[in-house]
This record gives sequence, structure tokens and C-alpha cells, in this order.
Amino acid sequence: MRYLAIAPILLLTSALAGCASFSPDSGMGVVSDVTEKAIGKDVAFVRTQDEAATVDAAVKRLLARNLTADAAVQLALLNNKGLQAAYNELALAETDLVADSLPPNPTFSASRITGGGASEVERQVVGDILALATLPARSEIARERFRQAQLKAALATLRLAAEVRRSHVAAVAANETVALLTDAKATAESTAQLAKKLGETGGMNKLDQAREQVFYAEITADLASARQNAASSRERLARLLGLWDGDLGFRIPSKLPPLPKRPLDQPSIEVAAVGHRVDLQIARMEIVALAKALDLTKATRFVTLLDVAGIDRRTRDPEGPPFKERGFDVQFQIPIFDGGEVRVRQAAETYRQAMNRLTEKAINVRSEARDAYRVYRSAYDIASHYQREVLPLRQIITEEMQLRFSSMQVDVFALLTEARQRLGSLRAAIEARRNFWLAQSDLQTAINGGGASAAPSTPSAIASTAPAAGDH
Repeated sequence: MRYLAIAPILLLTSALAGCASFSPDSGMGVVSDVTEKAIGKDVAFVRTQDEAATVDAAVKRLLARNLTADAAVQLALLNNKGLQAAYNELALAETDLVADSLPPNPTFSASRITGGGASEVERQVVGDILALATLPARSEIARERFRQAQLKAALATLRLAAEVRRSHVAAVAANETVALLTDAKATAESTAQLAKKLGETGGMNKLDQAREQVFYAEITADLASARQNAASSRERLARLLGLWDGDLGFRIPSKLPPLPKRPLDQPSIEVAAVGHRVDLQIARMEIVALAKALDLTKATRFVTLLDVAGIDRRTRDPEGPPFKERGFDVQFQIPIFDGGEVRVRQAAETYRQAMNRLTEKAINVRSEARDAYRVYRSAYDIASHYQREVLPLRQIITEEMQLRFSSMQVDVFALLTEARQRLGSLRAAIEARRNFWLAQSDLQTAINGGGASAAPSTPSAIASTAPAAGDH
């Protein structure tokens, strides 16, 4: 069919249709770059059997050795199915990009009317001119949305990495506490048995016997609680690692790593956070997308429908020769009641709202970074104090008490009292080191993003502010 009236529409449609295509990696290049720069880890989007086999081999290699915090993070980034679902969201966002970058398909209709020996055949091809005219603007908005989706996938990756690191620290600290309490229980049990024998011979009164027995009973209860906490911590870590029941034989260290020789120096922590936070970058992109949507809404505020149809009509009349008619039909709305003021006002308020939320987020990011560094330095100082001062002094006290006990200068009760105090110091030292490594993870999160409160809060209002293809 050759319709001169709609030939430009068809040509424009064919030209624009060749511009949209899917990327080979579904936008994962940005996710990989952000993850590599922020935490130095690899990511993988598993979509084929070959990719799944490669990931499985890497997971098996990681599980074959003791999982450090870094190894646990890498394992989770490869094996966590929730993260893979986030990458599926990115792939779906790319389909939206391609869909919004394509011009609307023309509509073909045909009708045939007969009666009294006469017949009329009419064919139409209808094209949405407004959708074609606004296609470049809508495509640019769709590209901004896709860039946001890429950073959201990167943010989900950083969030998982932070959760795994914290869970790993908690699990290792729980194991170390269990080992400490196990040794303490053995000592308390020996002491309780000694107290019982002394009581039977009259060498210890009932009150002192009860004190030793209750110490053993409390240590036993503490150990049971610590073992349950260690098991729950291990299960939480296993969930984040994406491991099935058969894979729960993974190994983690029995002790937390020692403190670094010196703490990190972050004189420009606020600048680093504002420049690197992924959630802040997403909020900035939201502003750009909403600004473009506002411009598009203003440009199309009066006209929301503009269809052009090419018409070819053939009429057969028994009283005369058949004849053809060609022409076109134009449809558009008359802005009598709605001049677009509502849509423009909605778009403008949405833009202002996003600006206020971006400003709020920037303020919060700077504050979170300052607070995270203060907590980090405080945790380092406390853990270092236990390591340099408290534990060495406790060791000296223990050795001196044992010497005095051997020379019968102190009795067994003084030795047991010191053992209780030493146990308290050792548990506090483990907690201090755990808090330090958690604070270091939180500091990294405050700079790069991925914390629990880092989810973008800016609204998505393009659908309500910009006319889509075929929006009548």
C-alpha cells in the first residue's frame, strides 16, 4: 500500500527502530566497575550454564579453605541468589530502556461495507505523531532511569558485602567466645569438685562451696548461650553466602584478626563520602531525570493527543464506475477543561521534593561519615587499650597469683577470684576487637554506601509527569 500521507511516518519509524538494542552485559559493566573500585571484589551475573559452571567452580575453590572476611564477601557476591535477583531487576530495567526508545507501532485498520449492490472498502494506517515528536526526550529520560538502575544494582552489591562482613565478624567473635568459655568451664568444674571435696572434709564452709558451685553453674549457662549464639551467627552467615544444608561445612577462623598497627587516617572523610556514596549518585540522577521530565511536561502541556491517519478508500457503485479516494485524518485534543496545569504542577512539585531529599541526603551522608570515623577511632583506641594495657596486666596478675599460691602465700579462694576477673577482661577484649572490626566495616559503608539506611528515597514520577507513547 502506498500512502503519500503516511510515508514520512513509516520512514521515520523504520529509521528510529534501528537505534534501540540490548547491551551484551545487560549493564553489568557499571556494577562491576563500582564494586571493583569500592571493595575490590568481582561480580557475576549468571544467565547461562557455562556461567553457572564457572561460578560453581569459583565457589568450590573458596569453600576449600578457611573463609576470611574478604573470601566470605567474594563468595556471597558470586553465590547469593538475592543478589542475582537484583541483577535480574537491572536486566528488566534495560528492557524498559529499549521499549521506551522505540517509536510507537503504527495501527492498521480495514473495513468493508456492502449494500444494494454497492460496496466500500476503507483502509487506514494510524501513527502517533506526538509520541514520535517526544521520542528523543523520552529516550533520554529512559537512559537516565537505566543509569539509576545500574547504580541501584551496585548499591545492592555493596549492601550485601557489608552485611556479609558484619556477619562474618560476629560469627568469628562468637566462636572465640565459645572457646574461651569452654576453657573457663573446665577450670570452674575442677574448682567446683575441689570445693565439694574440701566441704566433705570440713575444709570449706557451706557458703564458700555455694559460691564455687554457682560460678560453675553460671559459666555452664553462659557457654550454652554462647554456643547458641555461635550457631545462629553461622546460620546467618550461611544464608548470606547462599549455601544449602550440604554446604554448611564451610570453615571460618577461630579468632578475630589482630588489630592493625595504626588506624586509618581520614582527614577528608566527608569529601570522600560525598564523592563516592552510590546512593547519593542515584539521588543526583533522579534530579536530572525529573528535570528532563518537567521540561517534557511543559512542552506537551496543551497537546496530549496527536494522531495522523492515512486513508485509502475504494468504492464500487453499480450505477457508475468504481473510484478511489485518498486522504488523511488528524485527531487532537482541545485543551478546554485541562490545559496541562495539573501535570505541570505535579512535575514541578516532584522535582522540588527530590531536590529537598537530595539536600537532606547530602547532609546525612556527611554526618554519617563523621560519626562512623569517630566510632572507628574510638573502637580502635578501646581495643588497643585492652591489647596493650589490660590483658598484659591481667597476665602479670595471674602469674603472680600462681606463684604466691604455689608458695602458700594466698589461698585457693583468692586464686579463683582472680580467675573470674581475668575471664571478664578476656571477654571484654574479644568484644572490643569485634566492635573495632564492625566499626571498620561501617566506616567503609559510610564512604561507599550500602548501609541499611542507604536505600534511595527519591520518588519515581516519570510515569505521571511525561506522556508515554500512545498516552491519550
